[in-house]
Amino acid sequence: MTTNYETRYASSPQAVKKYDTEELRKEFLIDNLMQVGKINLTYTHYDRYIAGSAVPTTTLSLDTIDPLKSSYFLERREMGIINVGGNGAVIADGVTYELGFKDALYLGSENKEVVFKSDDANNPAKFYINSAPAHSKFPNKKVSLAEAKKLELGTLETANHRTVNQMIIGGIVSTCQLQMGMTELKTGSVWNTMPAHVHDRRMEVYFYLDIPENQAVCHFMGQPQETRHIWMHNHQAVISPPWSIHSGAGTSNYTFIWGMAGENLDYGDMDIAKITDLK
Repeated sequence: MTTNYETRYASSPQAVKKYDTEELRKEFLIDNLMQVGKINLTYTHYDRYIAGSAVPTTTLSLDTIDPLKSSYFLERREMGIINVGGNGAVIADGVTYELGFKDALYLGSENKEVVFKSDDANNPAKFYINSAPAHSKFPNKKVSLAEAKKLELGTLETANHRTVNQMIIGGIVSTCQLQMGMTELKTGSVWNTMPAHVHDRRMEVYFYLDIPENQAVCHFMGQPQETRHIWMHNHQAVISPPWSIHSGAGTSNYTFIWGMAGENLDYGDMDIAKITDLK
């Protein structure tokens, strides 16, 4: 058995208002990712979303986990995978998908066997994994970073000049509800997702990477008039409830992977919170 998991239950905004730092981190921070030789997953009760990682030095097989009550992991689920390490491959029902640095792969439901491999055990692939329930089966598809739809947002003057790489999203990949992409901040910019927003129709998970050594990102969450923060380090993720903003500012530029699922697939469906209204 190579697949480890933990469960996180949903928290109401009324409860979160009273959380101290330790409670916030326990509920929303995922800090056990990218452990060598392991598959670690966090099963959340926000839209039954799963976030996790696989770092194979030898072959790692994805097993089902008890909360799914399924004979195999993707029996009723879909999955997005982005490699943030050395070159590797994902083998789904005997078909091999080679993934280089920052390449993505979508796996539809009913893939019975999923295996992770690295080309070089001394420089292993680091597969970041998101998964959501799926009511229909869609084809598997690899999306390289070069094939992503790119949006240039923000400015250097407001310290949020960034490239949004839409990867597992409508127009590129057909999915039931899962969407994933990668946002890269330019040198000199530190703010992501600003102006902040909420989308009560979808939950989201942020995974931070490319954070330089001895630097960090301060992730902001909570209702727009009741914000909280969590300090994040490289290769950590944070769960964002549907009622929460999800934004961050780093002590350097960095990259983050966003993944979401819920009521719809409308990327632009968001309720903007004016910067001057945040509290």
